[in-house]
Amino acid sequence: MKPHRQKRLGIILFIAMGLALAVGLTLFALRQNINMFYTPTQVAEGEVTTGVNFRIGGMVKEGSVEEAQDSLQVSFVTTDYVSDVPISYVGILPDLFREGQGIVAEGQIDAAGVFQASKVLAKHDENYMSPEVKAALDAAGASTENHPMSGLPES
Repeated sequence: MKPHRQKRLGIILFIAMGLALAVGLTLFALRQNINMFYTPTQVAEGEVTTGVNFRIGGMVKEGSVEEAQDSLQVSFVTTDYVSDVPISYVGILPDLFREGQGIVAEGQIDAAGVFQASKVLAKHDENYMSPEVKAALDAAGASTENHPMSGLPES
């Protein structure tokens, strides 16, 4: 092979290896930062492993909110009307958080099956439900019309 062709091949291989490294690092970073969305039924069925960050969405079950008197510790249960998942959160809850309302929480499930939330998001008015939560409730066959605690219209 002639020297100028060897040099050209070396440059092409160098560029290809650089691109492969860049793509690999990008995919690795995206895999670490992705937050998947799961329903309480999927979590209860064990589709999520412990220690993996994800989002869970559903309705806050009536009568399940327990607030500690001496700290910001709050525990409650989220449901999709098929399965329930207990959630533990340390922090200030959103102003619109209350029983019977839709929420999305970010965090991890622990070995005891309790979701340890790092962030809790509440819906912004009585006519809104997160598209993920609405789709999950519909897929579970749990119409919000049939549950007096939701107060959310079907759309």
